[in-house]
Amino acid sequence: MNRRRFLQQLSTALPMATLAAQSGRAWAINAAAESGWRTFDLTTQIDIDEPADRTQVWVPVPSPTRTSYQRRVGIHWDVNKAAHAELVTVPGYDVQLLHVRWPDAKSVGRVIVASRVATRDRSVDLDAPALRKLAPESPHTLQQFLKPTALLPTDGIIKATAERIVLDQRVNADSNIDSARALYIWVVEHTNRDPRTQGCGVGDVGSMLENGNLGGKCADINGLFVALARSIGIPARDAFGVRVADSRLGYKCLGKSGDVSKAQHCRAEFYAQGHGWIPVDPADVRKIMLEEPPSGLPMSDPKVQAARARLFGSWEMNWVAYNQGHDIALPGSNRKPVPFLMYPHGESGERELNSLDPAAFRYSIRSREIT
Repeated sequence: MNRRRFLQQLSTALPMATLAAQSGRAWAINAAAESGWRTFDLTTQIDIDEPADRTQVWVPVPSPTRTSYQRRVGIHWDVNKAAHAELVTVPGYDVQLLHVRWPDAKSVGRVIVASRVATRDRSVDLDAPALRKLAPESPHTLQQFLKPTALLPTDGIIKATAERIVLDQRVNADSNIDSARALYIWVVEHTNRDPRTQGCGVGDVGSMLENGNLGGKCADINGLFVALARSIGIPARDAFGVRVADSRLGYKCLGKSGDVSKAQHCRAEFYAQGHGWIPVDPADVRKIMLEEPPSGLPMSDPKVQAARARLFGSWEMNWVAYNQGHDIALPGSNRKPVPFLMYPHGESGERELNSLDPAAFRYSIRSREIT
């Protein structure tokens, strides 16, 4: 397939969201000029080497939910005639994915998924008074993001740790913002980014506290914040996605463009009445300390201090969100649910493809900004 021609067709062939009475490309350009929106084409290509019998793949796609900071403008996929491909929404957390399956080994072919997404930087003014007119989140949604998951317990050592943190910091326990800030500071100061961790980590936060090893990557560190918050009654959630552009804030390690096959990143949010969902990212503070040139920066370094302050209440949107799901039962799979969906998953016969190794799985993800 001619990739350039395929992407050119994206502007006219896709079912565009009704953002304005314009084509997706025209809307993207106008929005970027008027209100800080940036637009990206994100393309995932998957090839299955030596397929065995029945084969299927599950591909995370940009969230279809329109927010003040992200809007999916369009999505399209290309598969061979033998494949059955459909967008599926998995019950529970409403995780949307592309499910592709082939009946036998000889019918397996290439998969290309192309999405166009618009994003703009997100920030919440935590010093401003709560807005009475801000529509509250539904009780059902808030309850959903208070529940424990397989890897995010909310009792035992998790709850005891969260209660001790809030007590030690002497914060107003009735304020979600004050309590969440205390948890955020504790996570930043007590965890560490472990470069030996595969992918974005496992996210088994109960084991992290029980064995005293608070090292990991974003799914571990931000997952710990989420579990601690939920355990003391603060609705909180992970947000799983991928970096799509270099950082404009001066942090080389917090961005990726072009080939983003290994640029997956998990973020976090918590809820406060009158402020809505508040973005945080303690894991990226630890990433800066480990990786930002010249590397090995101390907590006192100005770059670290600036990031520590900024990442409680804001996200730079050189990143695209896929979903906020946990314990996802992949449709058509007989295997146990996956803890989260941030990478393509695949099965061929009895073989499970290694999602954390793009070269072995044979998938690539590329990002291109429309300017």
